[in-house]
Amino acid sequence: MNSIIKSRLATIVFVVSVMFILTACDIVTTADLISPEALGAAALLPFLMGDTVNMGEITDLLKKQGDAWEQYKAANDSRLKAIEEKGYAPADTVEKVAKIDSDLTQLSRDIQEVAKKSNRPQAIDTKGLTPEQLEYKVALQKFLRKGGDASQLSKLEKKAFQRGSDVDGGLLIHSEMEASIDRVAGTVAALRNIADVRTIGAMGLKSRVKTSGTSARWVGEGEAGGETTNAKYAAIEILAEEMEIEPWAYNESLEDADFDIESDIVEEAGIGFGEAEADAFINGTGVKKPRGILKYPMVANASYAWGKVGYVPSGGAGVFAASNPGDKIIDFLHSLKSIYRTDAQLLMADTSLAKVRQIKDGTGHFYLFQLDPTGQFSGLVLGAPVVIDDNMPVIEANSYSIAYANFKRAYRIVDRKGITLIRDNLTTKGTTKFNFRKRVGGGIKNFEAIKLMKFAES
Repeated sequence: MNSIIKSRLATIVFVVSVMFILTACDIVTTADLISPEALGAAALLPFLMGDTVNMGEITDLLKKQGDAWEQYKAANDSRLKAIEEKGYAPADTVEKVAKIDSDLTQLSRDIQEVAKKSNRPQAIDTKGLTPEQLEYKVALQKFLRKGGDASQLSKLEKKAFQRGSDVDGGLLIHSEMEASIDRVAGTVAALRNIADVRTIGAMGLKSRVKTSGTSARWVGEGEAGGETTNAKYAAIEILAEEMEIEPWAYNESLEDADFDIESDIVEEAGIGFGEAEADAFINGTGVKKPRGILKYPMVANASYAWGKVGYVPSGGAGVFAASNPGDKIIDFLHSLKSIYRTDAQLLMADTSLAKVRQIKDGTGHFYLFQLDPTGQFSGLVLGAPVVIDDNMPVIEANSYSIAYANFKRAYRIVDRKGITLIRDNLTTKGTTKFNFRKRVGGGIKNFEAIKLMKFAES
């Protein structure tokens, strides 16, 4: 797989280099060589890890998205003009804007779904496996379908993958299966893809964070020096909490040799874990689950202190400011220190993005929202990538509906190494349950690196 990715990247670099040389010499223009949609599809290619990428499908979706955005701007301009002239917008105009907005949202999802396809578990490939690993794969399929002695399977796993353990009648799944579950979960939990993710072997991860540096002083000639202000540190500990999910299958399906049971339950487990994580990383209380970004003390950004999350008001109760709402978004983006703005992203629900799309700058000349030409994100707001997570609250009075952060530096996720599996064909007649258990934690590790927008006047 790595060789395939490197080959694709090399091809892209070569093509772009040739384009650059030809356009620099005024031999041809970029538009003569490649359409914006095809260029966007090429930019998206390195992020599509599978072997069945349909470039035509990507290009078509990007073109449809671009056309829809132009239609949206025209329709919304008509809406804004009507409000300015009449004090209201006709119902059909409002309906048209809402319809195109819905189309844009769906197209963004479709583009990202192309990327998700490559992360879905594939059928078992025995190429390149050692005899021990092949023996284990065959034994695992037999265990999943028919049950048996998990301790014997663990012994085979230890030989094949240098790990293995009995777990109350179950087993510790092999590393490839664990990675597949985490990969599928990552397509569901947005924060897992943009946060700092660490794999640990203990109950949690503790670290020291410098909250203030050592101050220097100027010393004149002949003057005595002295002690400078000491640096201050805070301890951050994130514990890995236990979660479980139980996908199940009919026994008749397990008896079908063509039914790829391993891929099926891996996908089910990954989706289930991902949905639970996605909610916890936003709204989790920190009690028996991760602590979400919205479950820390909030404070107006002007009064920010370590241990609290600073917020910037939108200028209206449950809405953006009635006058120059774009100014509030600019203030919001600049509330984050410049050292964190590189690689920072906006996190919000689809319904919130629908509101942001409508906003222009103070002069009314251009929209703050723009399409992401690569299709990686749901769009850009003043250049900041937008990541959609519908676990973020809808916009209402006093809601914290938009986060802006360098999530790699702001939020840490810890995965306790090892996912356990227990097979249960006794509890429910005619079905077999597969109980997966894993440990995961999450919490803010740098309070300076994240800001929230509060939908209130102050």
